[in-house]
Amino acid sequence: MVIRFYNARILSLVDDEQLIEGELWTEDKRITYVGPKVEESSRPAFTREIDLCGNLILPGFKNAHTHSAMTFLRSLADDMPLLDWLEKQIFPREAQLKPSDIYWCTQLAILEYLSSGITAAFDMYFFPEQYANACIDMGFRSVMVSGLNKFGPTLEEQKANYLRFNDYHPLINYHLGFHAEYTCPLELLEGIAKLAEELEAPVYTHNSETFSEVEGCKERYNGLTPTQLFDQLGIYNYGGGGYHCVYLDDKDMDIFQKRHLTVVSNPASNSKLASGIPSISELQKRNINIAIGTDGPASNNSLDMFKEMYLLNVLAKLKEKDASAIKAESVVRMACSNGAKAMCLNEADSLQPGKLADLCVLDLQQPNMQPLNNIVKNIVYAGNKSNVKLTMIDGKIVYENGNYPLMPDVERIYYEANAVIKRMLAE
Repeated sequence: MVIRFYNARILSLVDDEQLIEGELWTEDKRITYVGPKVEESSRPAFTREIDLCGNLILPGFKNAHTHSAMTFLRSLADDMPLLDWLEKQIFPREAQLKPSDIYWCTQLAILEYLSSGITAAFDMYFFPEQYANACIDMGFRSVMVSGLNKFGPTLEEQKANYLRFNDYHPLINYHLGFHAEYTCPLELLEGIAKLAEELEAPVYTHNSETFSEVEGCKERYNGLTPTQLFDQLGIYNYGGGGYHCVYLDDKDMDIFQKRHLTVVSNPASNSKLASGIPSISELQKRNINIAIGTDGPASNNSLDMFKEMYLLNVLAKLKEKDASAIKAESVVRMACSNGAKAMCLNEADSLQPGKLADLCVLDLQQPNMQPLNNIVKNIVYAGNKSNVKLTMIDGKIVYENGNYPLMPDVERIYYEANAVIKRMLAE
């Protein structure tokens, strides 16, 4: 497929480049041209030409932390403290999961991702083969990360998954990871460090999500925070990052700087579970890479990056009591380019020739996006998922004007996802 988008506004996120007006071409999986209008005599033959009528193309949003298949628990386990939520609702229901459940519940999440302009997700959950196949069948890009803990899988299984899924399909990658310090005994953490050293691989985990998590770690490890413990063990020798990172102290941030780690903030989940507000402004001052994730649909409960961008921005201002603490432009970059960096998707971080054709189109011809005083600020402060007209991944249009070209039987997905929880509640 050779596709031309024209009469477009384009936010490429290449360095500090501003909005341009012109056109963008794709061929197969790649972007081949971004720039001003090209005269007809100089253009190649196109399979399809799409007049955007002044609407906006930008790199697709990257959901840098989620548990996609947890759609089966959406609005079933709410209004509870985090540990009660985990131990009384989440863990018991997860014990009932079957491999086929992951396939259908993941596809339900992907429908929401695509209609929100999300082109990739960094996912931590069970049954990686079923998850990967759900993504492949819907044309969705994903990076999987292990949620290893004291209940499983083993380090040997994680290594096997790492080797297998990094050579499984062009849309799928796999990173080393573990659930959290508080669910992993010391010998398991030491094993993760050895595996990271062996594979020279980055490692990702839930980190400092709650105050009690950090205090518990200090009690267990002679005053060390989770970040300090992981660094001391060598877990972060090859980089990686942490999800949530609400309670990082100065020493923790020094480690994030030194190891070039990513903080993935999850503002909606952290707010709903009353976990707290991270120090986004301080992280920015230290040039630490900040990405954005929705967390899972059991704790959020939506998978909407517009909501996350808005909340990250206004909560950071509220925490600092400074309305200028964070700029909308930097938040859009967090949601797109920084997320790609966190996931090691370096070919999907911006719109320029040679990069992967992962993008979304936002409808600016709606009341919430008018007037066009500042389009980028409109995205963060006024935009919502109803503005998403089109999502493209790997050069294929996977969502357009409410339709899913690669997955026409949406009702089947709804039926199967509902059947999962009905079975669980009956067991």
